[in-house]
Formats: sequence, C-alpha cells, structure tokens
Amino acid sequence: MTTAFRRAVSIVGAFLLLVAAMPLGTAAQEPDTTVQSVPPAESATSDNGEKDVPYVPTVKSVVRKMLETADVTADDVVYDLGSGDGRIPIMAAKEFGARGVGIEIDSALVAKARQKAKAAGVADKVEFRQKDFFNVDLSDATVVTLYLWPEINIKLRPKLLRELDPGDRIVSHDFRMGEWDPERTVDAGKGNTGWETVYRWTVPETVPEDLMDISDEPVN
Repeated sequence: MTTAFRRAVSIVGAFLLLVAAMPLGTAAQEPDTTVQSVPPAESATSDNGEKDVPYVPTVKSVVRKMLETADVTADDVVYDLGSGDGRIPIMAAKEFGARGVGIEIDSALVAKARQKAKAAGVADKVEFRQKDFFNVDLSDATVVTLYLWPEINIKLRPKLLRELDPGDRIVSHDFRMGEWDPERTVDAGKGNTGWETVYRWTVPETVPEDLMDISDEPVN
C-alpha cells in the first residue's frame, strides 16, 4: 500500500466519523424554506396568463388606416377588443371626434391606457374596461376594431353579428373572419410585421345562418 493511498483512506475515514457524530438527519437535511420563502408579489400584469392573444402594438399609421377604413365620424362609438395601451380609442377620439371604449384584460395596460388618454386630453371621451371581451356587451358599439388571431375572430363572429346593429362596421388588422368574406381589403402600409392589411365588414340587415355557425371552422 502506497503512502498516497494510506493518506486517502485516512481522510475518508475521518470524514465518515464526522458524519456519524452529527445529529440524525443533519447531513441530508433539506434547507428549511418555510420561513424564508415569500410568495411572489401580485403585479399589475398577473392576469396576463388569461390573454387569448399576446399584446403587439399597432403602429399609428395603421391605426389611422383602420379608423379611416371604418369611416369613423364624431357620431360613432368605437370599441377596440384587446385594446392594449389604448391607442385606437384615443386616436378615434382625438382625430375623428368619436367616443372610444377599450376592452383589455391586462390591468397594467388598462392603467397605461387611462394615463395616455388623460395626457392626450380625451379622458372625457374614452373609457377602458378591464374585462374579457367575450363577456362584454357590444350593443353600444357602431364600430369594432380587432387585432386578434384568426381563430379568435371566428369565435367572436357570432357575438358580433348578434349584438351589433345592421350597418355597424368591423375592421380587423391583418386577420380575416373565417368564411365571412370582407367587403373591403386595404393595404395599410408598413407596420411592425411588414406590409400590413386592414379588412372591413358591415353587419347586414339579415345575417346568413352559415355565418352564425362556426362548428366547421378552425377555432382551436
């Protein structure tokens, strides 16, 4: 047996004796986190997990094109579903004289939108509600703006056709509404995702039954 090997055996033996002398369970004891752990603070954006669509802001030139495509006037009430930082209702009020309503589930974005409306001087003409847009009554709207996934547009279509009045307008940034063909397709110019498109629909006097039935369209 070499000197180096005898030294290694001695070190291992000393370590084993030290472990044996420790109180039972100390060597393998898990750190006690019951006192030290603190539950994460509930932030203003803690409700982000419920969003159907991630927030991607629309550039102002495309916002303006959406409102122009919808022929918004001072007589309109513009509902923006998934309103983010409020830029569409704010521009509708500031540049077109309309009343704006933003529906947004993220509390931090709702707070930001209210601040921006106040800074823009239109806080008396716009409001922002922290709600799920599937659970909001849209009957007061004359214009609805969307920047949502195609499948969300399809799921919303029966609600829009049921709650809006004939002649009310719907405009969507980049995404269509399934089998309901748009009456107008507009090149909106360059935006955050390249060259972008705005689609427009008008609620008809008589809604075809097939537009209310989304059972055979991709909504998942």
